[in-house]
Amino acid sequence: MTVKPPFARLWLGIFGVGYAVLFGLVMQTLFTPVPYGDLSRLGRISEHDFGWRIDPPRVDAALLRGTPIEQADILVIGDSFSLTRRWQSRLVQEGWGVASTSWLEVGESLCDDFDRWLTDGGFHGKLVIIESVERLVDARLERSQGCVEMRKPMVTEREVPLPPPDKVPGFALNWDGQFYAGFLTARCTRAAIAGEERSGCDPQVRAAAVPDGCALFSNRRCGMALFLSVDATGRELTAEHAAQLQAFAKARDGVTILWMVVPDKTTTYLDPTHSQAFVKAFNEAGLGPDLFAFAQRQKTAIRDFYMPNDTHFSMHGQLALGDRMVEAVKEKLAVPRGGG
Repeated sequence: MTVKPPFARLWLGIFGVGYAVLFGLVMQTLFTPVPYGDLSRLGRISEHDFGWRIDPPRVDAALLRGTPIEQADILVIGDSFSLTRRWQSRLVQEGWGVASTSWLEVGESLCDDFDRWLTDGGFHGKLVIIESVERLVDARLERSQGCVEMRKPMVTEREVPLPPPDKVPGFALNWDGQFYAGFLTARCTRAAIAGEERSGCDPQVRAAAVPDGCALFSNRRCGMALFLSVDATGRELTAEHAAQLQAFAKARDGVTILWMVVPDKTTTYLDPTHSQAFVKAFNEAGLGPDLFAFAQRQKTAIRDFYMPNDTHFSMHGQLALGDRMVEAVKEKLAVPRGGG
């Protein structure tokens, strides 16, 4: 009988423990759902607890395809709230030709030669809709101050640049995750629920209790939802911001501007009085639809109006937004061209 030396037994023991730990980490990752929300992905937070569970509505693909800019009645300049094209589909359904571009393509600023930029890009339509989420309005207006020339040419895409999932993601082994991703997800989920910060967990994302949350969200831990931390600490929009939007629209010659300011998720669910001076001035100037009041109505009318694991409207919310924008466009186009 051969007796193994002590160092061999020690080495085998260490190897066995290491293998068991590594195997456990890999198995934990394999059974951790792949993230499908921007906040759950960023914060490494469990989709089992925070993922939405209501299938999105189907939209005819033909309604999502952009109109060539030369033929478009309406040009949309938007951010991630406009990339799925779902709300624009309601405008297309009404018979308008809609072309879409993004703030990223535009250069995150609107300059003095905006009218010429439109014409040079081939747009000769009826209306420009400029959409921005609340938290980015201030930065975009600041970048636009003193901006003389639009430096990027017009770029519009006919296909949807960011197709959303067409159903609730089902179970699938997470083969592509880092071997420790499951451990980090469990750790960061516990920390988020407890309101704690942990290393390896992104402080940009927080979980917060939402009053009557289970009537508003479909996730398993429906008393809470995920939010961007900066929403609660960012600068509040003011009447001066509304005046800047109005001044830009009034300075345009021969083009009608419709502003579309989407409230932050935190404003909608946790702090509905945020940016109220801006909203009052915005409404008094008739710059666009009051999407802050719209969001307050829809959050109780549509479960998952905003997705619990994401900063954006669900596709149900997007279509409701589209219906509201159809009303706003009809109202705006009744005003003589060039009106603010």
